[in-house]
This record gives sequence, C-alpha cells and structure tokens, in this order.
Amino acid sequence: MTLDQRETERTAGNGAEEPLGPEDERYLELLSKSFPTQQAAFTEIINLEAILNLPKSTEHFMSDVHGEYEAFLHILNNCSGVIREQVDRLFSTELGSAQRASLCTLIYYPQEKLRRMHEAGETSDEWYAHTLFLLVRLARRLSGLYTRSKVRKAMPVSYAYIIDELLHASGEGETSRHEYHEQIIASIVGTEATDDFIVSLSSLIKRLAVDHLHLVGDIFDRGPHADRIIDSLMAYHSLDIQWGNHDISWMGAAAGSEACVASVVRNNVRYRTLDVLEGAYGISLRELALFADRNYVEYDVISPMEKAISVILFKLEGQLIMRNPEFGMEGRLLLDKIDVVDGTVTIDGVPHALRTCDFPTINTAHPYELDADERRVLDGLVRSFKSSERLRRQVEFLYERGSIYLVRNGNLLFHGCLPLEENGSFSRVTCEGREYSGREYMDFCDRIARRAWHVGDQASLDWMWYLWCGRHSPLSGRVVKTFERTFVDDRSTWEEPEDPYYRLTHDQGVCARILEEFGLDGERGHIVNGHRPVKAIDGESPSRAGGRLLVIDGGFCSAYHKKTGIAGYTLISGSDGMRIKAHRPFQSVEAALDDNADIESDVTVIEREPHELRIADTDTGADIRRQIRDLSRLLSAYREGILSERKPTA
Repeated sequence: MTLDQRETERTAGNGAEEPLGPEDERYLELLSKSFPTQQAAFTEIINLEAILNLPKSTEHFMSDVHGEYEAFLHILNNCSGVIREQVDRLFSTELGSAQRASLCTLIYYPQEKLRRMHEAGETSDEWYAHTLFLLVRLARRLSGLYTRSKVRKAMPVSYAYIIDELLHASGEGETSRHEYHEQIIASIVGTEATDDFIVSLSSLIKRLAVDHLHLVGDIFDRGPHADRIIDSLMAYHSLDIQWGNHDISWMGAAAGSEACVASVVRNNVRYRTLDVLEGAYGISLRELALFADRNYVEYDVISPMEKAISVILFKLEGQLIMRNPEFGMEGRLLLDKIDVVDGTVTIDGVPHALRTCDFPTINTAHPYELDADERRVLDGLVRSFKSSERLRRQVEFLYERGSIYLVRNGNLLFHGCLPLEENGSFSRVTCEGREYSGREYMDFCDRIARRAWHVGDQASLDWMWYLWCGRHSPLSGRVVKTFERTFVDDRSTWEEPEDPYYRLTHDQGVCARILEEFGLDGERGHIVNGHRPVKAIDGESPSRAGGRLLVIDGGFCSAYHKKTGIAGYTLISGSDGMRIKAHRPFQSVEAALDDNADIESDVTVIEREPHELRIADTDTGADIRRQIRDLSRLLSAYREGILSERKPTA
C-alpha cells in the first residue's frame, strides 16, 4: 500500500486523522534525510507547486524508421518541424525565408554548415555576432517551458555560465544589460571558440524544442544503418522505445535464438544490406557464402545465399513450431510438402509452382533436420551474434529503454496490435500452459522477452521468434508468409491474414475498450501505433476512430514511398494539443547543407486544447502532487513533534 493510500484510509470516515503507523513513520524518517528541516520541506513544496504551473513540454513520437539513418537524423534534428515553426514565429518580420531556412540548417547541422560556410568565405565577425544573438533569442524563447534548473542541466558544462547569463539576464529595456550581452557576444566572437559555442547553442535549442521522444518500434529492417540510429538514441536526452517486430527479431538473435538469427540474416541477404551485419556488428557471412556457393545453383531466380539461409530458416521454424504446439502455427510447415519432381509445393491442399527446385540439403525423409554443414554454418552465426560487443551494448539499451507497451500522459503506445477476436473481444492466447488476454497478455510478452535476454532458456527464445512473426504477436499481428514470398510465384499465396484489430479499431467503441483495459479514459485517451504503413496515396488517414487511434507509420523506408505516397508520419504533443506531421521524402544531408533543403511536412491537428496544458495535467504532474502530499505530511510531522528537525550546525 502506498503512502497516499494509507493517507486516504487514515482520514476516512469522520475526517479525523489517525496516528501515523510504523510504516508511515519509517517512510517520513527516510524522507527527512533529504529534507531535514521545515524550511527545506516547504521550500521544496513551493518549487514543486511552481513546476505544476509550467506549460506541458513537447513530446515527439516517431515509428518505423527501418534503418533509414539520414531521414531519421533529420527528423530528430528538426524536431519534426518544431524548430522551423519557432524560427518562423520569432523571426518572420526581420528575416527573409531564405535567411530563416539557413538559420534552421545551421541549428540542424551546425558543424557541417559552418565548415561549408568557412570554405565559401561566408563567415565574418558581423555574421557571427548577428547569428549568436538570433540563437540566444530562440533558446531563450524555448527555455521558458522549463525551470531554470532543468535548462542549466541541459547546457553544455563548458559554456553553462555564459549561456545562463545570456538566457536569463534579459536585455530588453535595460541599456546596461543589453550592453552586457553585447560585450559577452563580442568576447565570444573575439575568441577561437565561436564555432564551438554555436554548436553548443544549437544542441541546447534542439534539446529544449523536444523534451521527450517516443519511438514506437522498428528501428531495424531493410535500411542500412539501424546501428547508427541506435547510437544517436543512446546519446539522446530523454526517450522510450516500444519494441517492433524487427527489433525483437534482432534482440532474439543477440540473445541466441537460432530462428531469429536465421531470420535476421535472411532479411539482410534478401535486401542486400549485408554491411549492417559485417561492417556494423562484425558478424561474418563468409562461411554462409562459401556453403551456399558449394551447394546451390548460382544462375537461378534466387541467389545461392538467399536460398541457403532461407532453407536453414524454414528448417528451424519447423522444429520450433513442432515443439510449441500452443503457437498453433502448423500451417507454416511447408518443407515436407515440396515435390521437387513436379516442382510444386502444396499449400492448404492446393499445389503451387515453385520458383526454384534447387533444394540440395532437404532430406525428404527428415525435411526439418539441418545437415552437418548447415549446423556448422548456423553455430558460427549464433556465436557471432552473441559475441558482437556493439550489438550486445545496443540490445542492452533496447531492453533498458524499451518495452512491449507504454502508458503515458493519456496515451497508450505499442507497435502493432492488441490481438482481438472478430467480435472485438480480447484474444485469449495460451502462454506456457496458461491463457492470457488484453493487458495481461502484453505483460506476459514483455516478461518473456526479458527472460530471453537474462536467462536464455529455449522456451523464452522460441517466444522471441513468435513475437517476431506469430499470428497472435502484438508486434506483428499477421500470418507471415515468408516461404511463399521466397519460393512461390503465385502472389495470391503471399496474402498475409491480419488480426481483426486492424479493422475493428476504426470503431470508437473498440478503441475505448482497449484504452480502458490499460486504465485510460476511453473518451479522451489515444492509442498510438506504427507497423502498418498508412497509404496516404489511397486516401488512408493516420487518424482513426475519431482520433482515438493514431497510426504514425507513413513509410520512412524508401521502399515504401510509392506505396504510401509520403515518407513517414510523426506526432507532436504539446501544451496546445496534438498534431500529426506527414513528411515528404528527405533528399539528403548534402542537399540540406547546399540548398538549406528541409523536409516539407503537412500538418493535421488531431486535438486542440481549449486551454494551455500544464505540467499539472500530465503524469509528471501526478507524481509531483504525490511528492507535495508526502512533503506536507513531513512538514506536519515536524510541527507536531513526531519527527525532530536536523538543523545544520554552525
């Protein structure tokens, strides 16, 4: 029982307070170590009450970045257009559009932009002074969302004093102060540290523009630089991650799941992104390549490496499905249904022509057994995944900052779906002999994923594969047809039946029940998903069920641009409400530097608040109110003599 709950019970009935219990006294005794006097307690109460009245800070939601590092970094740098909005708002009357665009590029890529300007001879003392004043004004505007303490903590240590003076000793209307600021700027320009100071100010501006980032899954996929994205996230000031199906397959591979290892390797072989394996994580594919060249036909519709790793994968999946009948995925057992003589595979009783009959390692008597060479290749790959220090460090980060779902500030975040039946009820899924549904099932999935990493038993590793592609996986939510898409020409077999969730959540009532399952207001809360690209080109909207469901996968991956018609959605939640940004394709960092080209975005307002939201309206506000209640009780304990103050000695 929490202190708040005990307080409610203690003052129930006629309103008279009961004496503090032993647990209450012990808690307050611990609290008194941080606040040893009445003055310390009420000073903190005043500080916390003030924080409650600050505007709600900006939350930034992204999903499905799929290894597209440059586009991801640009969205991260421009804060989904928040910086551009602030620059336009603050400087629209004194800077032309080209000047504002150049200032934005400087903030996004300060080191690269300054280097270009030096090479072109475009910098001068006057330019530096003017630019520094602009950056200070922008930083000052953004700092108004936070306490001075939080702003100081966000400042680079080496320039904290100078920046603090420039931000909080306002020069407007005070000649002496204005001259003071001018002298500080002149002193900065007179040193050789001006570029470094601009880089630091730009970093602070980006830090203040967005207080917290939510990444709703799928850092990994066919893009080439998921590793660099995670490096950027590891350096980011405040974020959380909801794992996507591609993320979980990499996490499973790093934990030692053979099926996940084969899935990850096959995906990278198929999409020719081998450098992320070999270059980024030091996972050698040499033995696989040599094995494939020795055993598989080269001149075929499918490359030898893809055939080799695909057959290994389907053998492993078959073994996994047979030892986990509760997964209910027997329909995915297809190797035993191949007829090499006829060149067909029988699926649901219907024979379909195969794209290739090159299956030299399949033993028709034991089709799901790896041969000795396949076992040797696989063992080497598993060792490489488990021993990659960089991969291990990054997966540790995904576990530390990530989860299957998150409830925050009235929003429910998860990557794919909450499995539903056709009637809208929560699917009951058998997990290690027990049925789970709804939130309990999501909690089980989170626990089993963590067990795979920390314990690594076979059952939990099998579940990592299931979370990647199982029919009731909340990260996938569809029957994945990897075999058909690899080996069968008939595209009708490629169709992947989806969980009813994706269709039923167009209904507000269904969304309300899901929100309420997680303790949220079904009328005001929001579900935020990624996973399924929104086909804006066909008129699909990211906002569904009257705004209760927001789907922000708009196709970051360049391969999806033709399908979606855009290059990704992001979501911004601030003190004035929520809005979705639909982004045009990102050209390149070079174009941004050469031409100040930004990502063009269309804005859709999802919810406009009638009154400015404050910290008091957020989960942080609820935590602060609990702290205030506890401190108020500590103050009462001091005043009533229950606890003695520990005043500092002279």
